[in-house]
Amino acid sequence: MVVLEIPRISHRFVEVDGVRVFYRETEGPVDAPVLLLLHGFPSASHQFRRLLDVLGSRYRLIAPDYPGFGHSDAPPVATFDGLADVMEGFVERLGLDRFVMYAFDFGAPIGFRLAERHPEWIAGLVIQNGNAYEEGLSPAARDFTALTPADEGAEEQIRGLLTMAGTRSQYEGGTGDPERIAPDGWTLDQHFLDLPGRKEIQVALAFDYKSNIARYPAWQEWLRRYAPPTLITWGTGDPFFPEPGARAYLKDVPDAELHLFETGHFALEEKLSEIAPLIADFLDRTWKARAAKA
Repeated sequence: MVVLEIPRISHRFVEVDGVRVFYRETEGPVDAPVLLLLHGFPSASHQFRRLLDVLGSRYRLIAPDYPGFGHSDAPPVATFDGLADVMEGFVERLGLDRFVMYAFDFGAPIGFRLAERHPEWIAGLVIQNGNAYEEGLSPAARDFTALTPADEGAEEQIRGLLTMAGTRSQYEGGTGDPERIAPDGWTLDQHFLDLPGRKEIQVALAFDYKSNIARYPAWQEWLRRYAPPTLITWGTGDPFFPEPGARAYLKDVPDAELHLFETGHFALEEKLSEIAPLIADFLDRTWKARAAKA
């Protein structure tokens, strides 16, 4: 009989400051490296479903849904500071005190807020199309993030991105082979976006995105100060966060490992077979070095 290494994945809720937060967790070995997976827009923890299947038997992977995303509760008001507050409480509720953080898209501004508050938590970083540099903003991204509620037609422009066509384009845009992109991702994302109150949350976060750009210098200083082990995997076809955003990290973390892939924003959808081994090797080396220092 063929023995397959298939992880056990649990699907749970935990309450943080009155918000019911959904998360997925692989069991992995007791002493396994811990990887906190922070998802992007307009997605949720389901975007990591295949990565959990591939790595979950060797590592402890934890993937929460932010408030207002996926299966988590939707608060009436959403800001990036507020999302980070809940994620900070989430980490504390699970008793995590040291982990590698996977920061993708929205996961970067949320994750760097956690890193600023608790540098002792961060054993390493996996950055995947998660921006922290002005160079990483395309002209379209600069225009979009500059929108304010006072600008005529601004809300309508944001809502245009929250349609099925807009969501699908984020998955397929910049990919080498769109047939490798499963439609489940954008279909499920759109289901959650269409729930009552969810689009209002995304409009509020779009207007708040400029608060992230204002903090880029602080995050860059954090990277220089703490110099965490860093793995960068980046889809070069991302129309929002182009390749210069990946290379910019090397200014502040010159020892970071940089891997570029000819794919789009959701790089794991098309390049999982190439990216997952890089993450596994990085986790093994980072945890081994951590143990040696203990």
